[in-house]
Amino acid sequence: MPRKFFQRFLPHPKTIKEHKTLQIFGDWLHKPDLWHLNRRSVAGAFAVGLFFAWMPVPFQMVFAAGVAIWIGTNLPLTVVLVWISNPLTITPMFYFAYKVGTWIIGEPAAYFSFEPTLDWFQNELQAIWKPFLVGCFSLAVSSSLLGYFTINGIWRYAVLRRRSTKSHLKK
Repeated sequence: MPRKFFQRFLPHPKTIKEHKTLQIFGDWLHKPDLWHLNRRSVAGAFAVGLFFAWMPVPFQMVFAAGVAIWIGTNLPLTVVLVWISNPLTITPMFYFAYKVGTWIIGEPAAYFSFEPTLDWFQNELQAIWKPFLVGCFSLAVSSSLLGYFTINGIWRYAVLRRRSTKSHLKK
């Protein structure tokens, strides 16, 4: 059941292998373990993908793919999960990360308005970088752990339920 569910939503391996930014990984993209859908690879993909979705760095997908290749999680799922932070969601996600960071550090939230200009990055970001990065890292770690253990638990539950259903049918 879990395997079929994820297969419906994942891009074809050819699409991932031919993605121009992932070509830096060369032959590593052809490792068969990166394309398997099992409990370990899917739970790991959730951990890596959700972690990098919260990272305020350019080329999040490339970093996530590198870690997925390194530890052997499902590559397409890892890449898809990084896309949670996209142009529509990035502003509310990062504002939430900033608010979480101010709460963790104990600083009051500063008023600021975002402008995608170099001047804003040089002046405004200087005042909010610390709570912003603390919030991003905290949310990255917590969502990564939550995703890993949730998928692990759901997968185990689905397998046990399928086995118990099969044993009842045999009787």
